[in-house]
Amino acid sequence: MLRIGLFLLTNLAVIIVASITLNLLGVGSYLDSRGGLNLQSLLIFCAVFGFTGAFISLFISKWMAKRTTGTQIISQPRNAEEHWLLETVKELSEKAGIGMPEVGIFPAQQANAFATGWNRNDALVAVSAGLLQRYSKEEVKAILGHEIGHVANGDMVTLTLIQGVVNTFVMFFARIIGHTVDRVVFKNEGGHGIAFYITTFIAEVVLAILAQVIVMWFSRRREYRADEAGAELASPAGMVAALQHLKAETEVPNQMPDSLVAFGINQGMRSGLQAMFSSHPPLDERIKALQGKY
Repeated sequence: MLRIGLFLLTNLAVIIVASITLNLLGVGSYLDSRGGLNLQSLLIFCAVFGFTGAFISLFISKWMAKRTTGTQIISQPRNAEEHWLLETVKELSEKAGIGMPEVGIFPAQQANAFATGWNRNDALVAVSAGLLQRYSKEEVKAILGHEIGHVANGDMVTLTLIQGVVNTFVMFFARIIGHTVDRVVFKNEGGHGIAFYITTFIAEVVLAILAQVIVMWFSRRREYRADEAGAELASPAGMVAALQHLKAETEVPNQMPDSLVAFGINQGMRSGLQAMFSSHPPLDERIKALQGKY
């Protein structure tokens, strides 16, 4: 229920901000005086909605992550483990040249971690309770280095920009398809009929799914860079050991149910279409890449 509420609030914010922006730009309609498409106005319309949604998601990413995962922020360490976690993140952040992130622990038994935030000096790094319980300090340190690498590399902002471009062109081409079907097939010459809205909706769904191939390709590339950051900030041996430990756990039946994927929990090797839509490369490939570099 919480996630549904957050989704509705996010979309409401997108509509409000986009409406104000469109009015300021003077883009009230993307139809010309003869009822045809004004492609320039349509592109601006789609770009405003596409980028607004992506950036709102970025700006509320920390807030949403805390609430959807139940992350508890460590403001004052209550034990030696939390003290070590804070000091380790501080050490790695200074080494990476970023501001000290917020540090938290979320209540999940799956070995997992994530980093989010709208800029490199205002981030959140969180680890699961299961990760702290079962992994060695060397492995946890490398995983923290991996997540801090995402922050230092600006991966979240870059992904947001890519998603904004993808959103823009999905909306743009979906409306061109809808307009064409409405005019050519249903011969509707007076504005847009119901065929436009139905066709546009279907086209948006199909194009959005196909466009995720681009986003996922970049996501997989960034995982290799973050693995290298984990190796350089912590240690190559620790990073390889963490990936091998994670691989061993994923191979145990029912050990790793599908859940929030952050650090890179993958259900074995992926191939074909499944590989194209995967946000993380197979663990075997990540381990091989690190061992070949260090």
